[in-house]
Amino acid sequence: MSTKASHQLPPLPEPPEPPYRGWVLDERHLSRLLLTIAATVTVLLGVVLAWFMSLPDIRTVDDYQPQVATLILDRANRPIDAIAREFRIVIPYERFPALLPQAFVAAEDSRFWRHEGLDGWSIARAAFNNLRSGRRSQGGSTITQQVTRALLLSREKSYTRKLAEAVLSFRLERLLSKEEILFIYLNEIYLGEGAYGVEAAALTYFGKEVGQLNLGEIALLAGLPQSPSNYSPLKQPEAARNRQRYVLNRMAEDGLITPEAAREAYDQGLQLAGNWRQALHGYFSAYVRGQLLTTYQEADLYRKGLQVATTVDARLQEAAAKAIQAGVTRVAIRHSDLAVPQGALVALDSASGRIRAMIGGVDFTATQFNRAVQANRQPGSAFKPIVYAAALEQGVSPAAVFNDAPLSLTSGNGRPWQPHNFNNEYRGPMPLAEALVRSSNVIAVRLAQQIGVERVVRTARRMGISAPLDANLALALGASPVSLLELTAAYTAFVNQGLYHPPVAITRVGNRQGRITPWPQPQGQQVIAPETAAWLKSVMTQVVLRGTGKNAAGIRGAGGKTGTTDNNVDAWFIGSAQELTTGVWIGHDRSMSLGVGETGGQAAAPAWKHFMLQAIN
Repeated sequence: MSTKASHQLPPLPEPPEPPYRGWVLDERHLSRLLLTIAATVTVLLGVVLAWFMSLPDIRTVDDYQPQVATLILDRANRPIDAIAREFRIVIPYERFPALLPQAFVAAEDSRFWRHEGLDGWSIARAAFNNLRSGRRSQGGSTITQQVTRALLLSREKSYTRKLAEAVLSFRLERLLSKEEILFIYLNEIYLGEGAYGVEAAALTYFGKEVGQLNLGEIALLAGLPQSPSNYSPLKQPEAARNRQRYVLNRMAEDGLITPEAAREAYDQGLQLAGNWRQALHGYFSAYVRGQLLTTYQEADLYRKGLQVATTVDARLQEAAAKAIQAGVTRVAIRHSDLAVPQGALVALDSASGRIRAMIGGVDFTATQFNRAVQANRQPGSAFKPIVYAAALEQGVSPAAVFNDAPLSLTSGNGRPWQPHNFNNEYRGPMPLAEALVRSSNVIAVRLAQQIGVERVVRTARRMGISAPLDANLALALGASPVSLLELTAAYTAFVNQGLYHPPVAITRVGNRQGRITPWPQPQGQQVIAPETAAWLKSVMTQVVLRGTGKNAAGIRGAGGKTGTTDNNVDAWFIGSAQELTTGVWIGHDRSMSLGVGETGGQAAAPAWKHFMLQAIN
């Protein structure tokens, strides 16, 4: 063994660890702890404060200015349609029937008058029922919460949104009275079928203003907020009636009505208005909208709540729709192998040009193309009275005689042109009046040839025809397409001593503040001499009594003119009786025949008579 190794000392043992004494809170640790707590509290307070500051300003609700529909009124100031993205008509709380707010409270929030924005009892009851059913079948939202959600918050389903809704609802109850909250709720709530608020819903479902609703109708509306689509009386009538019964029972339980009144209201049933906004007035309303856009911005029509007083008569509008439907049906029955045609009707006040009825097709919900305004069609012989007016204005004697015999001319392109009478019938020398009664084509061409086609064009322009007119002799036979509205308006001069008024649909426009702005009413223009007008009026009376318009006879004082185009493509009758001048067109959207024998006298004149019998009697 090495001597050096034998003298090496052994290593010292490791010192033992001190016994664990726990965490000692000295001054340094205490300072760190307090700083951490202070920082955490500051952050939390900042987050909470920032969240509260991010909540919408509740004061904006006090200035409730929702999008409000432009309401279109008939000549009796009754609503007939609306222009809206959200069909809403705001009415003051005072105009609600007394039972209407009570019905909504009974159905939606029975403790509304007692809670302060939140109803803990309703929330707990809804939560218990949802847990028991295993699904979210009930909600505990108060009316105040629904107003808060609609005006200030999104539809997001989250705890944060629910908390914001609770806080804002509590604030809202301190800003507004209960009546003010109900005023907003009843004007804001969605009630199905595109209707927002009770006034719009009353018009949509019942065709009446909210002040005219009976108890059963009020109860039905009050049952809609929970699920407007599932309880729609138009689509789910049985479910709607069950919901109506629930609301009536709730009102009886709350002592708002007697059980007997509830039973009586339910037993009355429901008289629904159907699609009041489109089926009857859609074509006219679209025309009115186009007129408004000449003065207002499109955005104004959706949000400013304008009230547009128009010239249309709702009773005549209904009569016009029935007349066109009946006229088209008669043609379709006679020619069942052909497509069902379309039809259009315009009725004007002869003395003012005001539109009393406008139907632009058989069904507005199927096609919105307005054949009374947007479609230019060849008028055929219905254009001849303008040719005769131009001739008389140029000095042609009313007693003049023209030869109703075959005529051969050279057209503008150098080719021969031979106008023919209907069925190639010619009657030889004829007085001017008889030529119009018999609707002689060759005599109309001879007249235009004698005075010059340009004079016919100028007369038509004076009488309101703005469509392009070909300055050739075929114009005398109605070869240039025109609109039904313009040609009907031209005819008013014949029964109004030569005075022509452009068609007008609007009389005045009111805004939400009650300011009324009169709509410009065109002055009458003397477009033909009174003597010319009187002669044409007298002759067109004979057209109805013994000429091509005999199927329009039976209306006292009626006079008018038929029009038929080649191959019976278009059938027209335009005429006047008493204060109305009415034009009817029947045909197809595409150029196709109505069928053999479907002339203006056969197809259009009976529809004209159908309408006029209802309109002036």
